[in-house]
Amino acid sequence: MKYAIIDIGSNSIRLTVYRHDEEDGQVYIQFKDKVMAGLAGYVEDGDLSEKGIRKACDALKIYRKVLGNLAIENIYPFATASLRNIGNAREVLARIKSETGFEVDIISGEEEARLDFIGATKVVNIDRGMLVDIGGGSTEIVLFKDGNIECAHSIPVGSLNMYKKHVKRLLPSKEEKRAITKDVKKEIEKLNIECSEKQQKMCGVGGTLRAARKLGIEITGRENADREVDASDVKKVMKVLEGEEKETIDRILRVVPERIHTILPGMIILSAIIKHFEAEQIYVSSYGAREGYLYKNVLER
Repeated sequence: MKYAIIDIGSNSIRLTVYRHDEEDGQVYIQFKDKVMAGLAGYVEDGDLSEKGIRKACDALKIYRKVLGNLAIENIYPFATASLRNIGNAREVLARIKSETGFEVDIISGEEEARLDFIGATKVVNIDRGMLVDIGGGSTEIVLFKDGNIECAHSIPVGSLNMYKKHVKRLLPSKEEKRAITKDVKKEIEKLNIECSEKQQKMCGVGGTLRAARKLGIEITGRENADREVDASDVKKVMKVLEGEEKETIDRILRVVPERIHTILPGMIILSAIIKHFEAEQIYVSSYGAREGYLYKNVLER
């Protein structure tokens, strides 16, 4: 059986087509695509603007056509902070339904965090630690022990909304970096998470973590087969990216060009989380909320 999951995020809209093998119970990715729609950049006075609605609908129309050509009927679109954090969500959902035929499921921040955990733990073997998903409009944080979730939270800081709020040019200045860090620390402290021990192992989910890993490989020259990144490498990457502006821009364009304006805000968020929770190792998962949604809301129904 084949299934399509569409993830409407604040930074990108992603389509993944999976084949579920009923004999071994595994899922296999058969097709994937993304559109860097940057919906968080189209939020004005708390509402998604007409241009933003148009961006979303245009991307979803393309995916409707692609899935029609692939003869996929089991289609499950969901939205994260891109739509849950806007005031005109009902209007946007109605427009999407009218123009594309898709009925979009808006998931809460806590549910997103739990889906991240379900998806990531299918491919990452960590018994205890924390999970972090830095999106465009929010960051999900999960603490787990013995394979079970102890707490799941979502904070309203993401790579794109922090860029929009604080950064005036292409790259953040020292003052702007401090402002982003201050916002992240404030939101983490609001959670009032009590940790009796430092969270040495972190599972990283999402585009920001994958991009950070790519930059780490480019800068340090080290690639771990287990998709593992030392927290110290994140510091090294940040130090290099704080160098001469043109060199930084050229380096980002070589490795993750589609994230030229969001990778630094995203890595500032990551650095603040690493420091707060004293993480030492990061395992970057290839699975996340989309796979979690597939397992929990489709296959296990």
